[in-house]
Amino acid sequence: MDFNFSDTEEAFRKEVRSWLERHLPDELRGKAFASSRGERDVVEKMRAWQRTMYEAGYVGMDWPAEFGGRGASLVEQIILYQEMARAEAPQFLNRGGLSILGPTLMKYGTKAQQERYLRKILTAEEIWCQGFSEPNAGSDLANLQTRAVRDGDHYVINGQKVWTSMGHVAAWGFFLVRTDPSAARHKGISFLLVDMKSPGITVRPLRQMTGEAEFNETFLDNVRVPVANLVGKENEGWSVAITALSYERDVLTFIRHISLRNALHRLVKLAQSTGRAQHPLVRQKIAQLWIGEQALQLNGYRSLTNILRRGAPGPEGSTSKLFWSQLDQELAQAATEILGPYAQLARGTEWAPDGGQWEFYVSLAQASGIRAGTTEILKNILGERVLGLPKD
Repeated sequence: MDFNFSDTEEAFRKEVRSWLERHLPDELRGKAFASSRGERDVVEKMRAWQRTMYEAGYVGMDWPAEFGGRGASLVEQIILYQEMARAEAPQFLNRGGLSILGPTLMKYGTKAQQERYLRKILTAEEIWCQGFSEPNAGSDLANLQTRAVRDGDHYVINGQKVWTSMGHVAAWGFFLVRTDPSAARHKGISFLLVDMKSPGITVRPLRQMTGEAEFNETFLDNVRVPVANLVGKENEGWSVAITALSYERDVLTFIRHISLRNALHRLVKLAQSTGRAQHPLVRQKIAQLWIGEQALQLNGYRSLTNILRRGAPGPEGSTSKLFWSQLDQELAQAATEILGPYAQLARGTEWAPDGGQWEFYVSLAQASGIRAGTTEILKNILGERVLGLPKD
């Protein structure tokens, strides 16, 4: 593996670094490693920031020019993420659309779908949510029961989704539905684009231990969706979904790295501001976390190398997610130990460190082993598909 960046890539790094120094608003700098996406005023600030970055040519950089990107290399995309982390800039708001749906539409979508949706994903004009999980179909996604029945030029959907991130502010959602209930579990599933303003959709926010309600329950009662919103072929949505999930596991590895590195930078500053940076145990713990963060980055480079060489990632996406979950929770625990009782102070409290972001971060980290792939399922994937161990 070559760890060196080319002269052109280093020039791009300088360009991005300079642009972020000039344009990143002070109200967002260093205040987004644990930001909420459940509050509408925060969502609008993040939408405006993504639009600013889009106009500068930094959103969807690796998308082909024909789809609104700049045809940049994946390496340049990773450099952008690294520089955003260095500047302590927030992640893009429309992450599901950018990293999951956009590439999926480029591969499976019709020309009409690509022309209609892709640009508005880049600009964050239309926020997207993901309707995959159900009360009895989370990690076992093939068990989904939401039904879609063909009725002329429409599908009529009935069912329930859960853990619909951003569903309360999303204009559109990409949903998995069962269109042939008599088929095998992984068959008879279709991938539909759903207007979240359609009659029959009810979104019910789920209050989390962080206090926000980014996740939602989504109920679909005789929701009519045009057949033109089908992505790929009817009853072959499982392959489309696997493609989408592979983008989530692999590309989002680098996106998650932004928030983790931001949090680590803030932790160092926190230790310094509290006078505990010279304590041997604190220094040792921060060093361990820093080594872990570097290992996570190197594993991301390994995944990047495989993609550049073979056009497809290896198992690094699962290993990175698994390690990130552990590291994220260890970082949250370290912050709690450094802050002591102050770690419990939330936003709006005068004495809350970093505006209460640590209280939010510590609570949010409890779910790191669940979201975007549970630890148990990822271990099964690695054991069965990588190590060749027998299934249960």
